[in-house]
Amino acid sequence: MTSNRHSGIFYGVDLWTVLLYVLIVLAGWVSITSASFDEGSAELFSFSHFYMKQLLWIGMAWITALVVLLLDERFYHMFAYPAYLGGIALLLAALLFGREVNGAKAWFEFGSFRVQPVEFAKIATALALARVMSEYSFSINRAGDLFRVGVVICIPLFIIILQNDTGSGVVLGSFLFVLYREGLNKWLCIPVLLIAALFIVSFLLSPMTLLVTLILVCTLSEAMMNGMWRSRIIFLAVLALASILLCAAAALIAPGKLDLYHSLLIVSLLSIVGVSVYAYRSNLRNIFILVCFFVGSMIFLPTTDYIFNSILKEHQRDRILSFLGIISDPLGSDYNVNQAKIAIGSGNFWGKGFLEGTQIKYGFVPERHTDFIFCTVGEEWGFLGAVVVLSLLCILILRLMRMGERQQEPFGRIYCYCVAAILLFHVLVNVGMTIGLMPVMGIPLPFMSYGGSSLIAFTILLFIAVRLDASTRQFSLSKF
Repeated sequence: MTSNRHSGIFYGVDLWTVLLYVLIVLAGWVSITSASFDEGSAELFSFSHFYMKQLLWIGMAWITALVVLLLDERFYHMFAYPAYLGGIALLLAALLFGREVNGAKAWFEFGSFRVQPVEFAKIATALALARVMSEYSFSINRAGDLFRVGVVICIPLFIIILQNDTGSGVVLGSFLFVLYREGLNKWLCIPVLLIAALFIVSFLLSPMTLLVTLILVCTLSEAMMNGMWRSRIIFLAVLALASILLCAAAALIAPGKLDLYHSLLIVSLLSIVGVSVYAYRSNLRNIFILVCFFVGSMIFLPTTDYIFNSILKEHQRDRILSFLGIISDPLGSDYNVNQAKIAIGSGNFWGKGFLEGTQIKYGFVPERHTDFIFCTVGEEWGFLGAVVVLSLLCILILRLMRMGERQQEPFGRIYCYCVAAILLFHVLVNVGMTIGLMPVMGIPLPFMSYGGSSLIAFTILLFIAVRLDASTRQFSLSKF
C-alpha cells in the first residue's frame, strides 16, 4: 500500500550524512578561528577576519545545499553534459584571463573575493563521468567506451596542468577507484599506478638499477603467474651472460662506445621478439601484458626528465626532491612541512586548548587556515581531536559508498563513488602532506579549509549525492 503521508524537502534525505557534514564544517570554522584570531584586534566581528568571512561562506553553502535538495534528481542527469562543457569553458577562461596565485593561473578575482573554477569542474566531471558510464550497453572494458571515459577525465586534466595547478589535476586520478569499482580490468589499473611509481623511483635509482629491477619484476611476476620458475631463471642467466659478452666485444672493437647498461638494454629489447613468439605459440597472454609494460616503461622513463625539468615549476621540483630526501632545505622547501610536524607533535594527546597553540598563534606554520588547517587541529585538539576529525571524514566517505551501493540506477551509484573518491583523495593528500608522508600539493581539507569556492563546491558535490540518494529512498519508502 502506497503512503503519501511524508513529503517535503527532507523526505528521504540521509540525515546522518547531513549531520556529519554540519559537524565537519563547524569543526573547520573553529579551526579557522583559532588559526586566524588576532587578540589585538579592536573589531573582533569585522568581516576582515578570515573566521568572519568563513561564516559568510558557510551561510551561502547551506543555502546552496537547500537549493540542490529542491531540484529534481532528473535535472542532474540532464544537466551533466552542459555542466561539463561549462566547467571546461571556465577552466579555459581561467587559463586565458584568470589571475595567477602561487604560480597557478587558476583563479578569478572579484574585488576581495577569489573563485577557483577547478573546484566546480570536479563536480561537472563527476556528473559527466556518471552520465557516460550509465548509458545503456556501456561496458568499461570495451575499448571504445573506455576511450570515452578517458576523454572525459583527460580534457579537464590537461587544462588544469596547463594552469600549473598540478595538485588539483592529480585529484582527477581518484576516478580510477570508480572505474575499478565498475569492473575495470585490474590489469588496466595496475599500469597507471606503476607509471606513477616509475616516475618517483626514476629519481632514486640509477638507470642500470632501474633496468635490472624492471627485468626482474617482469620476469619473476610472469614466473609466479605461470609457475615456470626454472626456465625463467635460465632466461635471466642467458640475458645477463649475453649482455656481458656484448659489452666485452664492444670494448675490444670500439672502446668506450657501449657500456654494460646499454648492452643489457639492447639484449633485453632484442629478446622481446623471441619472448613474444614463445608466448604466442604457448598461448601465454600474461607474457604479452608484461612485455607491453616493459616496453612502455622504457618509452616512458626518458620522458621523466622532460616532465620534471620542463613542465613542473621550480617550487614543485623542490617539494618532490625534498620529499624523496634528495635535497634538504629546512628554511626553504622543507620549512612548511617541518613546522607542520612540530605543531602537530606539540599537541600531544589532549592538545593545548582553543587559541593556545603557539606554532599557530605566532605564525610559524604558513597557510595555517587553508592547506595546513590540520595543524591547528593537531596542536590545539591533540591526538584525540585529530582522531575525531578524521573519524568524521572517514564515516562520511563510508556513508557515501553505502549510498552508492543502494542506488537503483547506475548514474547515482557512479556519482556517489566519484564523490567518495574525491573526498578520500583530498583527505589522504592533505593530511599526508602535513605529517610529511606526501609532497606538498596545495590541496584543501574538505569542508574545513578556509575558502568560499572550495566550501561551496564541496557542498554542491556532496548534496547532489544526497539528493540522488533521497530519490532512491523516497521510491523505496513509498512502497510501504
